[in-house]
Amino acid sequence: MSKPITGAAVTQDEAERITAEPLEGTATFKDRAYNALKDVLLSLDIYGRRGEIRLDERALALQFGISRTPVREAMAQLEREGFVRSVPRRGIYIVRKTKREVVELIEAWAALESMAARLITENASDEEISHLREMFAKFENGKLHVRLDEYSEVNIQFHQSIIAMSKNATLIRLAENLFTHMRMIRRKTIAEKNRADRSIHDHLNIIEAIEARDTNRAETLVRQHALGLADHVAKNADYLD
Repeated sequence: MSKPITGAAVTQDEAERITAEPLEGTATFKDRAYNALKDVLLSLDIYGRRGEIRLDERALALQFGISRTPVREAMAQLEREGFVRSVPRRGIYIVRKTKREVVELIEAWAALESMAARLITENASDEEISHLREMFAKFENGKLHVRLDEYSEVNIQFHQSIIAMSKNATLIRLAENLFTHMRMIRRKTIAEKNRADRSIHDHLNIIEAIEARDTNRAETLVRQHALGLADHVAKNADYLD
């Protein structure tokens, strides 16, 4: 079962150092608070630290410049989606997935992304496909020549693009929250056991298959790439349990 991050709880002052920008735009306050809170979650390296991370509803409402009600509603939605957990008489804590849950998330992602790759080879334009290769212009011969955090962002953009280019609205909707969970664990795993260089190699092979509109190969490579991450987590991510 998912659990709040274990370890010493952060103090009230530490909780309030989680920063957020005032909300602007035309969406409802609840929707804006929800999106802003997801940005806060993504900004925190939750799998790279051991202590609990508590979200202070009052402090966040003040930082957003709104009342506590839409923040509370947004927190409730995030709890339904498995990102936070309300602990009676203690507060709301960010959830870290167990190793088994992370593996299952990645397996589900593998199914969605591999289908997206199939759809791209069948429906995407050459111009759309060319954008995938442009993402890797900074990498020569499949080797990492930029900072790891910079590649991590390119890696995320690549997988987001694969999903978006499928143009399948249902697939995109199913993948949206799943990818948020995936992004949080990728931030930790990309630096482990030379995964960055192997990731670049995999991505370039995927791009070649998509460019050739080799549907079966593209689908297979994307699935194997994702399942490789699942295997890595299963064998090495003991810090999740």
